[in-house]
Amino acid sequence: MGRTSLYAQVGSLATGLALASGLAAAAPFKVTLLVMANDPRLERNRLERGYLGQRGGPLADALKIALAEGKPELESVGARIDLEITEVADAAGARAAAAKAEAAGTAALVADLPAPWLLAAADAVKAPVLNVGATDDALRQADCRRQLWHLLPSERMRADAVAQFLVARRWQQVLLLTGPADEDRARIATAQASIKRMGLKLVATRPFKLSADPRERDLANPALLTGPSVGAYDVVWVVDSDGEFATSLPYRTGLPRPVVGDAGLAALAWSPRFERYGAPQVTRRLTKAVGRPMGAHDWPAWMAGKALVAAAVAAPKGPGPAFAKALAEGELDGSKGVAMSFRPWDGQLRQPLLLSDGYSTAALAPIDGMLHPKNNLDTLGADAPEKLCKVRS
Repeated sequence: MGRTSLYAQVGSLATGLALASGLAAAAPFKVTLLVMANDPRLERNRLERGYLGQRGGPLADALKIALAEGKPELESVGARIDLEITEVADAAGARAAAAKAEAAGTAALVADLPAPWLLAAADAVKAPVLNVGATDDALRQADCRRQLWHLLPSERMRADAVAQFLVARRWQQVLLLTGPADEDRARIATAQASIKRMGLKLVATRPFKLSADPRERDLANPALLTGPSVGAYDVVWVVDSDGEFATSLPYRTGLPRPVVGDAGLAALAWSPRFERYGAPQVTRRLTKAVGRPMGAHDWPAWMAGKALVAAAVAAPKGPGPAFAKALAEGELDGSKGVAMSFRPWDGQLRQPLLLSDGYSTAALAPIDGMLHPKNNLDTLGADAPEKLCKVRS
């Protein structure tokens, strides 16, 4: 064996030992994912229906993929992220689990929880909490928290995206059909506000209801709800958090008109049929791993993983405040064609939204021509002058 070859082997061995030593010495970043025990959104019959924009499976699947994809980057700086998944049964359980995780040294929490449970968890910790499950606008406004960051779009963002699309298509006259669910109430007000904000005309608002009571059958009849008594309209906007009625609406309206909102064409964080910016490869990664494509709720969880990896790479040795600062100030690539970042005034991730019917993508919002003085993505959702969050700068 030549001297040069021997030196090369010794050098490689020394480099490997140094790298191994660095990896061993670096404390891992602990991340805790909080999820609902017996989550009704993941019941088998609901997943099988596959309503537009609703869940296709556990969000942990996409989060794990993002962390696995980031492993080479993490290893290059001698860092790693360890994920623990904790189920909680109520808001009190979320609070206790969050406090326990922080006491055990967690660097951040990811939460797929309803709004009240999410706030309970956020109030129990100082570590960053990444929201991947609640779209409520109040979480970004009056009920905001300094350490709370939102990866999925808010209801206001989704409504603004739909309204922008209607303006671009010159569908000015809007018939709004509204559901009876508790979660629909705030969403109805949000849709009405976006319609007004974009200069559209609300022709009428009609409630619907799916009921076994024969006296209420007319409330579930699309033809009657959208019939001649309503007057003229260009488009039907349906608010239906459950999804069952909305799915029955396209092609059954009194006038031959398009449907938007929770059926027909919806504003989504992601669609498995999106074909640009490397999106098919992103979708296929989840398909390969768990047998289903990435959907509208999976993408925010995937982005949470990417945000955590980016923060760990930027601040591989911590401490906690440095990691949190890197998380808040980083720019992310989510295969949507633009760099995305968190809004400082509400903690929301700026992002384009896809206008999709589930089979293709009709447009990306912000729609061309919708301009903003600083960042066109801020035409979706609450802008800085509308800030109601008192705890953020």
